[in-house]
Order: sequence, then structure tokens, then C-alpha cells
Amino acid sequence: MMRTWTDQRVLIIGAARQGLALARYLAKQGAVVTLNDQRNAEQLAAAVESLKELSVHWALGSHPFDLLEQTDLVCLSGGVSPDMPLAVEAARRGIPLSNDSQLFLEAVPCPVIGITGSAGKTTTTTLVGRMAEAHIKAPNRAWVGGNIGTPLIDQLDEIKPTDLVTLELSSFQLELMTQAPQVAAVLNITPNHLDRHGTLEAYAAAKARILEYQTPSSISVLNRDDAGSWSLAGKIRGRLVTFGLARPALGTPGTFVENGELFWQVEGSVLPFLSQSDILLRGEHNVANVLAAAAIAFAAGFSPEAVADGVSSFAGVPHRLQHVRELRGVNFYNDSIATAPERTCAAIRSFDEPIVLLLGGRDKNLPWDELAALVHERVDHVIVFGEASTKILLALGPVKPGRRPYTIQHCGDLETVVKSAAEVAEPGSVVLLSPGGTSYDQYKDFEERGEAYQSWVNRLP
Repeated sequence: MMRTWTDQRVLIIGAARQGLALARYLAKQGAVVTLNDQRNAEQLAAAVESLKELSVHWALGSHPFDLLEQTDLVCLSGGVSPDMPLAVEAARRGIPLSNDSQLFLEAVPCPVIGITGSAGKTTTTTLVGRMAEAHIKAPNRAWVGGNIGTPLIDQLDEIKPTDLVTLELSSFQLELMTQAPQVAAVLNITPNHLDRHGTLEAYAAAKARILEYQTPSSISVLNRDDAGSWSLAGKIRGRLVTFGLARPALGTPGTFVENGELFWQVEGSVLPFLSQSDILLRGEHNVANVLAAAAIAFAAGFSPEAVADGVSSFAGVPHRLQHVRELRGVNFYNDSIATAPERTCAAIRSFDEPIVLLLGGRDKNLPWDELAALVHERVDHVIVFGEASTKILLALGPVKPGRRPYTIQHCGDLETVVKSAAEVAEPGSVVLLSPGGTSYDQYKDFEERGEAYQSWVNRLP
């Protein structure tokens, strides 16, 4: 049953994308909304302006406890931890905590596909969205949102029961949620966001919540090749669908690849649906992303034609191994979305060419050893920047004559990084921004960092 919001007093902490969308929705539903952020009015001038037509109260500059007086619900934006003092105090007073994704799932009238994972969820969600667009017939509509692109909460009024929603869900969103999508996929679970969750166990528990509130009629999609994802099989309440590179056991529904063809196995039959040569995305990790998207799509009842249509001509999402330009035989790639060392490893493995690797940003309390070992094996030159520089340089160790990487440079900002990369790169090589850290030391998000990188690359003479 749809919740009535008239005169409900809601405190939203965090005036970023999700918080603003939720404020718009709740204010239009008649709630008494207060938006709280530690930034000041000058820093949030554009956000305040965007909501000026609505009755929204602003509390800026700090997080005082008196905001909780006569509050019925506290909603946290994605970047706000439930461990922050104001949220802890709300819970102590018995005020429920929620977020935009929870409220969206409570109210959305149509089926929802939810996708989470440590790596590849943006590419996989985008692919499923494209497959859904090929599958859904007008006037019905395929919606894509959540942690990717647009939070869909403020578009609820436009979504019809005959539509379909695909949501990317982060561990930050899931850790508060007690609602589950009808089709839920966990792509993989590897160390990530330990600066927020503290331990791998707490992070994995947040991811697992996407399955824990499903029903016997739900479908869960897990990765046969990832121990973290596969370990959740015991939590499944409905039907299991799988994906992985090798053929699944007989009787297990799932996707796999064999002799350059992608197959869907279900109820004793094996159906080829795509040639591997039709995948434009670089790297084996992207073959896994396509297998994941196809398994999710088949689980949701899409046709093989819709699945193939979703993959063909898809060259990737912005800031994920995105080709920026070629200059004097050197190809520049933007992989700014790689905010964990593991994602940088996947990017490096996508290239056979000599690599100039740009590493840096803010560390998420993750290990850099595996990446350092791969750099010594595969990368010709490294340029390090940002807050995590010291930790990265320590992991890489000193340059050894005649051994990769042949040079390691330390630069202060992205402009200098790009200029230094252009100087050291030789024709036939790749300059790869795949930082391994978040952007928050210098930029508001990975998109802004990626756009800055592209801008400096395109200005190279």
C-alpha cells in the first residue's frame, strides 16, 4: 500500500543527487521536508536554487541534534554513513532510518531488477537497461537509475505498472534497506569501501541484503566464478539463475561462453544468443559483464533478440575504459570510474599495448599489493597523483634498472599528470587513467575527474 506523506516530518541528511531527488518527491507529496548538509549556503547555492519552488527547509553547516525534534523519519543520502552521530542519535530515539531506494521500492508499481556488486555494476546495469529497451514495447517504458544516472524517486508518478525498472544499488544504499527487487543480482563481492564499512564482512553483509528480503516468487542471479557472490546461495528465497565463463552444471539455469559463442542454458536446452566477437567492450571482465546482463535479462523473461540488441553497438559507459583521443600514435583512455585497485587491475589486463598508467586519488583503505605486482609485470611507466600518492608509491617500491615500471613520477594535479604522460608515452602505447582511488580529494565525483582528464587530453598540442 502506498504510504501517505501529508504532514509527515522528514529529515534528509545529505544534499547531493539522491537527497535532492528525495526532497523533490516528498515535498510534492505534502511532507514537511528538512534538508541538512555540513556544507554552507554558498557551496550549495545551485542546490538551494533548484528546490526554491518547493517548501523545503534548509539546515546547513553542521548536523545539530535538535533537527530530530518532532521528526518522523530520517533519510540518508548515499554518501552519508549510518554511523554519523546524528543518524546514531535518531536510531537511539527510535526514529526510523531510510533512504531514497527503500522508499522507491516501497512505492514503485512495476517489477524491479536490482543489481549490485563490487565491480562491473554500472556496465551491467546499463546493458540490462539497453536490453530492457529492446524488449519493452511502447507505450510501456524501461527505466534505468538508482546509483547510476538518475535517482528515480522523483519520477515515481510517471512510472506505470506495465513498465520495468532496472536499478544499480550500492552497498551504502543496501545497508539500510528492508525491501528487495523481484530480480536481484550480486555480480561479485571483493574488498571495497572498507573506509566506510570497516570490514569485508560488514561490506558483504550490506550487499547480501539485496537477497534477504526477497520472496519465494523472486529470482536471484549469482556469479559462479566469484566466491563472494556464490557464497550467498544459501540466502536465496526464490529461484537461482547463474552466470560464469564455463558451462554450469546440468540443470542449473545460467549463461556461459564456449568456443567464441555465448550460451543460455535452461531446462535441459542450450541456446546460443551472441558471438563473442560482437562484444565491443575490451577485456575478459566485460565478457563476464555481458554474461551477467544476459542472465539477468533471461531471468526477467527477455527474448534472445532483445539480449543481443542490447549488446550490439554498445561501446561502454562514459569514464569506463572510454577512448578519449589518439595523438601521435598514442591512445588515451579514461577509466576514472575505477575507484578500487581491483578495477585498475581489470583495466590493465584489457590492453596488450605498452601502458602509461595514471594512479591516484583518495584511498578507500584497500590493499594495493596485487595491483603493484601487476604493474611490475605489465606497466611501462607510472604517474602517481593525489592524496593516496604516498601509499601507492610505498606499494610500488623503487624503480629497478631494466625492470617494469621503467619510470615512476609523482605529480600534484591532473593537468601536470596528463602533460607528463604525453611526454613519456611512445607511439603504439596507451595512456590509461585508471586511478584505483576515489576522486574526493580533488573532485566532487569520478565523472568530474574524468571530464577534467578528457579536457586536459584534448588540449594537448
